[in-house]
Amino acid sequence: MRRNIKLTAAAAATAALALGLSACGTDSDPASKSESGANADTSKALVVAASPTPHADILNYVKKNLAEKAGLKLEVKEFTDYVLPNTATENGQVDANFFQHKPYLDDFNKKNKTHIVPVVDVHLEPLGLYSKKIKDIKDIRSGQTVAVPNDTTNEGRALQLLADNGLITLKDGVGTDAKLSDITDKKGLTFKELEAATVPRALNDVDAAVINGNYALEADLKPATDSLALEKADGNPYANFLAVKEGNEKDPRVQKLAELLNSDEVKKYIEDTYQGSIVPAFGAPAAS
Repeated sequence: MRRNIKLTAAAAATAALALGLSACGTDSDPASKSESGANADTSKALVVAASPTPHADILNYVKKNLAEKAGLKLEVKEFTDYVLPNTATENGQVDANFFQHKPYLDDFNKKNKTHIVPVVDVHLEPLGLYSKKIKDIKDIRSGQTVAVPNDTTNEGRALQLLADNGLITLKDGVGTDAKLSDITDKKGLTFKELEAATVPRALNDVDAAVINGNYALEADLKPATDSLALEKADGNPYANFLAVKEGNEKDPRVQKLAELLNSDEVKKYIEDTYQGSIVPAFGAPAAS
């Protein structure tokens, strides 16, 4: 199924965000405090930053089919990177975001001194290995190049996927915290680190690439059928969730959206739309 990505709108939103961060409310702003959390003005739209696919798709399904009946005004702002949605949420440019998993958020908060917290898990996007040159993972050989995401959590996750499929060997115990320096046997492979969003565009220039589920879908790849290897869903800690700045979890609009995102209607939408490439993963987020 083809996804039409609103890149122009996303770029405009990103530019507007960059210009507006300095004007956002802060913790020392009484007006900002009075309109946050449980005291939020429920007559205002809840503004949620999201990656285009599948996050914005899921939110737009909620907006078009469930929100009005539930008394929720919902506005979806699309972003194509993994930094600005959290920055915007921290600074009050948006009310919430939906694009990330817990290991990424924990790392982001630590590095950027932000205070974003998860509210409710929604879905899992299995990470996959793809190629336009190779038809079977057994054909990957010494001398070939594999692209991987360069952010801390997704690179470790990518390397673990490669190790699970026998393409590399990692130091004992590193798991999904692995770095390139933790590879004890590259088996002749060369690795190219790229920003996660750009990895699909590198498929023509490398022999294989590990791609995040949402970016694979945006590139018209079908993870369930096109991948050479795919993460297992069972016991996977990388569920994507709705997140807010700490203190805003009790915003009635946030609570309503969380309820809708875990509804039977959204479960059916995810299953029917993504056919196993993305799977529902409802419930409370994992503890830190």
